[in-house]
Amino acid sequence: MELTQTGIEGIDAILGGGIVKGATVLVSGGPGTGKSLLGIQYLYNGVRSFDSKGIYLSFEENEADIRQAAASIGFEDWGDYVDEGAIKVYDKQALLRDDDFSSTLDRILDDLQGSTYDRLVMDSLTMFQLFFESEKEKRTYLLQFSDILKRNGFTSLLISERGRVLQEAKISLENFLTDGNIYLFQTPTESGVNRYIWIAKMRKQDIKNDIFPMDLGQGGLTVHDRASGFSMMEGGGMTFG
Repeated sequence: MELTQTGIEGIDAILGGGIVKGATVLVSGGPGTGKSLLGIQYLYNGVRSFDSKGIYLSFEENEADIRQAAASIGFEDWGDYVDEGAIKVYDKQALLRDDDFSSTLDRILDDLQGSTYDRLVMDSLTMFQLFFESEKEKRTYLLQFSDILKRNGFTSLLISERGRVLQEAKISLENFLTDGNIYLFQTPTESGVNRYIWIAKMRKQDIKNDIFPMDLGQGGLTVHDRASGFSMMEGGGMTFG
């Protein structure tokens, strides 16, 4: 089984080496938990360490803002990778420039097919779904998008805003379409926040699905996989944000 390494310290260890090549993974969490930076780091590490080109779809930020976010965690050469074409960015201006969003999406789907890129981040799936007027249209495009990602061998992270993890929560379509679920969350302390990651599911993989502490700073996310993990309490929930 071929794995795609994220290059993020601790995450690959929890996953037993990386994400299964061609998998689509849902990354959920509240504002400020590090979801977008995880996506940036995943693409950045792909180019820097694994000769793996990536695509970044952002419905929320301009390309300049994404460069600034990358630089804020020490990835100053992110912009060079974009300029060289190793990372292709579709920012909100590119994604929203047409009056008909369906036409824009069709153009992107056409670009993805047969491309030489093999990593993809969508930021965010939450915003993506707001552009469709009906549940049927949303489902149609989600299914089409998921099918194209898999057919072209992309190993993808789909970022989603989510404020709470509850076992009894309604299971959405994106949960069925994705092969894995990663949750990021934080808890307030007197001196700031404590950050955590929980990889709840990853199909075809034997993973450590406890919750592990992580840090976010220069160099991006660092997950402390050797720290004592703790499990989700049965029937309980955990608040993000």
